Amino acid sequence: MLLEKINSPSDVKSLTLDELNTLSTEIRQEIISTVSKNGGHLAANLCVVELTIALHRVFDTPKDKIIFDVGHQSYVHKLLTGRRDNFSSLRKFQGISGFPKRDESEHDAFGVGHSSTSISAAAGIAAANLLSGNDAYTIAVVGDGAFTGGMIYEALNNCSDKEKLIIVLNDNDMSISPNVGAMSNYFSKVRSSAKYFRIKNGTKRFFEHIPLVGNGMIKLARNAKNGFKRIAMSQNFFEQFGLNYYGPVKGDDITHLERLLTEAKDDKKCSVVHVCTTKGKGYAPAEEHPDIFLGVSGFDIESGKIKCGSKESFSDRFGKMICDFAEKDERIVAITAAMPDGTGLSEFSKRFNNRFFDVGIAEEHAMTFACGLATEGYIPVFAVYSTFMQRAFDQLLHDAALQNLHVIVMLDRAGLVANDGATHHGIFDSAFISEIPNVTFYSPNSFDSLYECFDKAIKANGPVVIRYPKGCECDVNNFNKCDGFEYLDIGENVKNAIVTYGRLTDNAIESAQICKEQNHSVRVISITRLSPLPIDELIDKLNDIENIVFAEEGIKNGGVGQRLCSAMAEKGVLKNKNFKIKAIDNIFPQHGSNDELLDLLSLSPTDIAKELLESEGKTL
Repeated sequence: MLLEKINSPSDVKSLTLDELNTLSTEIRQEIISTVSKNGGHLAANLCVVELTIALHRVFDTPKDKIIFDVGHQSYVHKLLTGRRDNFSSLRKFQGISGFPKRDESEHDAFGVGHSSTSISAAAGIAAANLLSGNDAYTIAVVGDGAFTGGMIYEALNNCSDKEKLIIVLNDNDMSISPNVGAMSNYFSKVRSSAKYFRIKNGTKRFFEHIPLVGNGMIKLARNAKNGFKRIAMSQNFFEQFGLNYYGPVKGDDITHLERLLTEAKDDKKCSVVHVCTTKGKGYAPAEEHPDIFLGVSGFDIESGKIKCGSKESFSDRFGKMICDFAEKDERIVAITAAMPDGTGLSEFSKRFNNRFFDVGIAEEHAMTFACGLATEGYIPVFAVYSTFMQRAFDQLLHDAALQNLHVIVMLDRAGLVANDGATHHGIFDSAFISEIPNVTFYSPNSFDSLYECFDKAIKANGPVVIRYPKGCECDVNNFNKCDGFEYLDIGENVKNAIVTYGRLTDNAIESAQICKEQNHSVRVISITRLSPLPIDELIDKLNDIENIVFAEEGIKNGGVGQRLCSAMAEKGVLKNKNFKIKAIDNIFPQHGSNDELLDLLSLSPTDIAKELLESEGKTL
């Protein structure tokens, strides 16, 4: 097997074309086999096999820096940079990450997990190289979906003076879902003009082989062409930014890819190489359904059937729920930042197409766009992953909360996001959203609770955020409901309490059962309104409690536990009570299964029970 002999990028430089084609096939087989077991991003990686090989043949990492936008298409890069033996651990606990990580390999130039950051980072590295006299190249590999994000244009506006900076536009006509907007239409037009660029590049190569006068003829032809373009047609989009443009080129043609990359390299200026790829290439189910195979939890290779949980998720239930509400209220509109499938809005987009807005990978714009709709009497519902909502913090604060506009944010994937790891965990929202005035912040623990919170959100007057995890509801059927929280006593004469919210409610219940087996009764309190906290009501239920453990699947500093502890201290009700906070303390958790991560963070049922028993001087 040829792939087994590839230990570093230098090993691909001497391969013949036939060997390169064999290597491409073997890489695809390796990725398909691994992702079928471990889950991960399949379609995006299958489409960049030849492109990544060509990059490593033309450039020399780690001296030259290759930065992958989003980073979910870096599996081929990992296989070519000495990580093939560990590739079976992809996305597994203490295994290699599904995204580039600087501390994983010297070949990973920039850690990433969010979209549209690569050109900014690459421009910074190129500027540093110029300052230090380093003659290395910097290459940003950017999918066309990232061009729906505004940060890309801020970066392009500052690239024309950079040297040895190459932007590879990986154009597959998709991001996570089909691309939307003017840039998608523009790239479609450029792809249709591929014949023109083939003729242009072929003519250039013909002139280059004419002794003595060839280069002069190329310069004369270029000047004539540019003059005609200025008169008869607009410039190429990238040329308007002062960048040189090469392409489009087919993404599976290694020879042509190397030729264009070498031309851009020899130019030594800031250039764009436009590569047209096919998502899922080499695996028919992924080619037919690239959106489904972008990120999967695993699948059967032969049938292409995706492995999925049998239980309904919060995302699924939200998707059904918003459709039911929208049937009765025409003011409800839905917004997504290129994630209709992941956030449960696919059915809404079909049933209420005129009230559905996909703004592309542009969370900041989505938030303020929602605010604009709210000023005109509509009820915008923006569904977004917690990790991506971090990018729209200013818009939530400045545009929504400051003006007290009625917008609803459905915060999906809140808490730990298992195998995707540090870039995708939603562990900061509880802290940064709770601090914003005017925002009502809910954390439902069940589908009934989700419905109640959404119903209140629709009837509210100001901004509302509702957070929920990736996964299923908690078992809270026997809980007593209060304003802003639910509780359940496990045992009699209760003097101990576990206070939590969201998904950790299940762990709290299990912890209480462990304590009961040790003859210790526990009150489990699950907070459903994080802001404003129902302080007085919570104090009433904690008044006779002697030992309190607050368990939180979020960061400790500024988190809900600290806010509750502070409020109780201010009211003088913490005297003679033990109050312990178990939360994520000043770290970025790695990737792994939820159970593995909760064990690592000491948030397992056993860990929580142990903390409570130790408060009484007992051991588990």
